[in-house]
Formats: sequence, structure tokens, C-alpha cells
Amino acid sequence: MKYVIPCLILITLIVAVIKKVSVYDSFIEGAKEAAKLIVSLLPFLTSVFVLIEVFEASGLNVYISKYLGYVFSFFGIPKELSELVIIRPLSGSGSLGVLENILLEYGPDSYVGKCASVVCGASDTVFYIVAVYLSASDDKRAPLAVPISLIASFIGTVAACFLCRFF
Repeated sequence: MKYVIPCLILITLIVAVIKKVSVYDSFIEGAKEAAKLIVSLLPFLTSVFVLIEVFEASGLNVYISKYLGYVFSFFGIPKELSELVIIRPLSGSGSLGVLENILLEYGPDSYVGKCASVVCGASDTVFYIVAVYLSASDDKRAPLAVPISLIASFIGTVAACFLCRFF
């Protein structure tokens, strides 16, 4: 297993030599493109991180999760997971903190603990991913990615909680 990366690099170099591609020049060109991408990402990532911090620091997530817990329970999501369901699309580290609190309070083998673990392990931070992908996209339909991603994430959470009832 420890030889996978060196073997991939060696194979890449062999193919480049066979095809007579300048490896160093190709690497430099790729690095230049990566630098441009990073610069174009900065405004999007900054806005996402600032909004997440404001959301968490204001305590709005706790207030909203308190009332949305009843709505989530209608869909089969335990109301104890409401804060996790709200924070997961926004912040990976914030959702891990919420997961830790849930596991400490309810235990990892409880239904709530299992649901929380599956939701955290099987979903990702929607707004971060959308910010990264949309920063490089010129597609005019791109803003549709946010609601579609949030709906898919919610459906995945409902499915995770449903499946955890049987395992």
C-alpha cells in the first residue's frame, strides 16, 4: 500500500517520456493554473466562512434548531439532531463539535448517536463545495446548485435516520 503513490508518479513519468512531454514544463503550467484558481476562490470562500462564523456566533443556529426540531421529527429525524442538520451544510468543524456533544449526551450506540454519526459521515458542507465549484463556473444556472444540494442533503439525512432504525 505504501508504494501506490511512488508507483503512480513513476508511471506518469514513464508515460510522459514515451509521449515526449516535458514533465517540468507541464508541472509549471499546472501550478500557474492552480494559483489562478486559488486567487479566484478567495472571495467566495471568505464570504462563506464569514457568514458561517456570524451564524454560529449569533446563536441563531440554536434558536432555529429549537423550532425546526418539530418539523424534522415529522420527517423521522430525531429533534435532538436539529442543530446538526442545520449546521452540517454550513460548517464541517462546527458539525463535528455538535456531533461530539450528541455522542457525549446520548452515547454512540443510541439511535440518536447512530443517526448523528451517519449524517456526519455521509454528508458534506454544501456551501463550501458550492463556493469552490461555482467560483470556476460561468454557468448561468449555477445558483440552482444551492437549493438542489440542500434538498439532496436533507433527503440523505431522512434516509440515514430511516436506515438507522433497522441497524
